[in-house]
Amino acid sequence: MFSRIARPTICIATRSLSTSSQNNAKVAVLGASGGIGQPLSLLLKNSPLVGELSLFDIAHTPGVAADLSHIETRAHVTGYMGPDQLDAALKGCDVVVIPAGVPRKPGMTRDDLFNTNATIVATLADAVARNCPEAMVCIIANPVNSTIPITSEVMKKYGVYNPNRVFGVTTLDIVRANAFVAELKGLDPARVNVPVIGGHAGKTIIPLISQATPKVEFPADQLSALTARIQDAGTEVVKAKAGAGSATLSMAYAGARFTFSVLDAMNGKDGVVECAYVRSEETECKYFSTPLLLGKHGIEKNLGLGKLSAFEENLVADAIGELKGSIKKGEDFVANIK
Repeated sequence: MFSRIARPTICIATRSLSTSSQNNAKVAVLGASGGIGQPLSLLLKNSPLVGELSLFDIAHTPGVAADLSHIETRAHVTGYMGPDQLDAALKGCDVVVIPAGVPRKPGMTRDDLFNTNATIVATLADAVARNCPEAMVCIIANPVNSTIPITSEVMKKYGVYNPNRVFGVTTLDIVRANAFVAELKGLDPARVNVPVIGGHAGKTIIPLISQATPKVEFPADQLSALTARIQDAGTEVVKAKAGAGSATLSMAYAGARFTFSVLDAMNGKDGVVECAYVRSEETECKYFSTPLLLGKHGIEKNLGLGKLSAFEENLVADAIGELKGSIKKGEDFVANIK
């Protein structure tokens, strides 16, 4: 159907998802058979930045791996299934992406997922600490506001915690903010960039519309409605899917975008900036999402909150209490693991 000579290049977007440089990175996806894991693995398989793709889940991974292995791109795909194969899946990995866990259903908050997903993330973080302690670890599993403290505390137990290499993937909040602002202003969403800081749940999601590029302005009522839509966008999808899951395709896109940025930076590309939820000194919260300059060894520089509008300052103030509670909940969970 397609000419082999002029085979089209499939690319996620024109923005920062580089396919220009070659690399042999080994990337693991833990939770690769799930609603996020499968499309995320497909996007990673399509990238020349990935040399080896290691797929792990508790079921169905051999089939997902076999399916992806038939795609005519360079990444070598291997599937691993069940706890006995987890260590093997992680050996030698440069980047580990973790979408594992249960999704939200209508009426649930991200925090309602805590009991199940906290155990899953702690188990996977333990395996990362033992098998590839220097890997970049990208956590998608919710509630991210707690699963990043969990991951960090588990890695501390092994003496291998490096705060520059552990990321809570909040990229979907930025992707949504870009899409919603572009829609309201009639702009090309690939050219819009809205930093989103704070956390990754409800009112802890703080879009900095005042720092958007290109510069945009909204009346107060429209700004308030836009901010609320960005904060509640996940629930918008959960309701629309009517019990059939949460955001999977857009989250896979966002997870791939963040992973490619990490890989680009590891490859030596300059000026790679992404927001992520990380160990931070920028506010009174131990963990906080801000724009980060990425480098070969993870976070090169935390770019901070920047100049906030009065509206945004109030959003930050309102988020601090909830964030502190979520962080403590994650830390206490690990402290109480027998």
